[in-house]
Amino acid sequence: MFGSSDKPRLVVHRSLKNLSAQIINDADKKIIFTLSTYAKDLRDKFSYGGNIKAAQAFGEIFASRAKEQGISKIIFDRAGYLYHGRIKAFAEALRKGGLKF
Repeated sequence: MFGSSDKPRLVVHRSLKNLSAQIINDADKKIIFTLSTYAKDLRDKFSYGGNIKAAQAFGEIFASRAKEQGISKIIFDRAGYLYHGRIKAFAEALRKGGLKF
């Protein structure tokens, strides 16, 4: 997978208690945008960041902030994680938020 300026790559990382995601432009080797469930402004919205409910809410917040940055098309890189559970909930929330992949 290789992200470009018109279609950057979104990489998701899952731990036991949190989710984090970043949008990367591989052509310029730059991180455009990053966010995680343990960010200061999001910590109070989730009592626990390691469940499907938190992944859905995080996906909607991430999609809205990515749209503010002018990003609407991405390449979804699940980094080897299986497409179920929190990863699937996060991806569906991104689509619901308006990101296309």
